[in-house]
Amino acid sequence: MQAPTQPRAVALLPLLLFLLIFLGSGIYYSLAGTEFAFYQIKAPVAILPAIILGLLLAKPSYRDNLQTFVAGIGDRNIITMALVFLLAGAFSSVTKAIGGVDATVNMGLSILPPSLILPGLFVIAVFISTAMGTSMGTIGALVPIAMGFAEVTGLSLPLAMGAVIGGAMAGDNLSIISDTTIAATRTQGVGMRDKFRLNLAIALPAMLLTLVLLFVLGDTSAEPVAADFNPWLVLPYLAVLVLALCGLDVMIVLMTGIILSGVTGMLIQPEYALATYGNDIYQGFAGMLEIMVLSMLIGGLSAIMKQEGGLDWLRERIQALTARNAGRRSGETGIAGLVAATNLFVANNTVAIIISGSVAKDLAQHYEVDPRRSASLLDIFSCVVQGLIPYGAQILLAGSLAALSPLALITQVHYCWLLGLMAVLAIVFGFPRIKAQPATA
Repeated sequence: MQAPTQPRAVALLPLLLFLLIFLGSGIYYSLAGTEFAFYQIKAPVAILPAIILGLLLAKPSYRDNLQTFVAGIGDRNIITMALVFLLAGAFSSVTKAIGGVDATVNMGLSILPPSLILPGLFVIAVFISTAMGTSMGTIGALVPIAMGFAEVTGLSLPLAMGAVIGGAMAGDNLSIISDTTIAATRTQGVGMRDKFRLNLAIALPAMLLTLVLLFVLGDTSAEPVAADFNPWLVLPYLAVLVLALCGLDVMIVLMTGIILSGVTGMLIQPEYALATYGNDIYQGFAGMLEIMVLSMLIGGLSAIMKQEGGLDWLRERIQALTARNAGRRSGETGIAGLVAATNLFVANNTVAIIISGSVAKDLAQHYEVDPRRSASLLDIFSCVVQGLIPYGAQILLAGSLAALSPLALITQVHYCWLLGLMAVLAIVFGFPRIKAQPATA
């Protein structure tokens, strides 16, 4: 790959063009009264003009630009995310085919009253995501269950999806084994435990407010009666939960769930043959094609924008804005704004933290911001943005599994909105207060 060029604002135009086409067409068809307005022009198609623009704007030769684009697609984080998409789709498809979703929903209805279903989904998502250190596997495992609850109880499907996404993002933000935690603490030179304590102090009020809000919004007049269910069909989900809580890698967890679901189906249902099992896995893969292709194309486009100095220009603008005012608030505002803006353009919270880390550390040192607060703010604001952008992996995965428009989901992820509010208040009022501690090398 070529060395980065001078910072250029024009390098950010490709992603802005994609958003204009994707969001603009969806809004246009919505106003026209078209059903599934945001699916009239598929996102992987809407991004093609942006990719062409990115290749044309880049300064090196077309061949060099194409290599940069392909390298971005092949980034380790992008490929890992694509594999998680495939495994999550397969697990969802197989467990639904064998009746595992219905059995799990009926078991839940026999335990929880309808008013506690949404808070329950949120709490379970927090625990699973904290244990696994990833929101993607959590969403892939819980979305089918949330869909089943919504269908039986009459709850809003986007609201149920929002509870799962919010809980998954909360756990990902707090987990000490999360990629975002590792990236934030390493770039700022602090311990994971210190960063966890600060994150929890800001996130806990947001979590409690989310539980109250979900309890109020989840109140339903419907009183569904749980039907009889085969407890063995619940086993794949329980296994996924236990393995996640044990801290196993998300791919191992989902692969185990897929295998266990297939074996359970073939043992309990004689008509569920090996060929049917294989077809269900493939159908799960096929259902994830759109989101997987889009994520890979966004990864390639982000690589071009970074190569052409777009992200460097963004960092310089943030630094220029904060340089006008002295003090802790200015430094923390700069750190938060930097990682949030970067996340908007790369659509990956871990990558956003890595890109912003060195500048954030410089801002923290210049404005005497405790590095533990810097690490905490990096993780929190990247979590907030990632959980709300309609082209982010979490929203796309949940929307794909539930057949919902991404814009129908972003307004329902109440936790991320509340976490953003709590983080802004933390910057304004300087809480939680901690003793100064110099960053380690």
